[in-house]
Amino acid sequence: MKRITLIATIVFMAVTNTVSAMSSATSVNMSEIRGYAPNANLSSLTNAQIGSLMLIIHGGDSEGEKSRWVRAFLLKHG
Repeated sequence: MKRITLIATIVFMAVTNTVSAMSSATSVNMSEIRGYAPNANLSSLTNAQIGSLMLIIHGGDSEGEKSRWVRAFLLKHG
């Protein structure tokens, strides 16, 4: 039972850290967003907005679709 609890705790912490990293203004995240919208002002984005953009970027759409979605999102929220 202790092993299951330990494994569950480790998995939970790993998932939490991954989600947190995807929704914060790290240089990697900002660089990825700039790849789809190079001239966009990203300074006022919240962590929730960055998380949404990262979901778009890492979604299953084509590169062209991702680019359109990212630019549309930034026009609406930027």
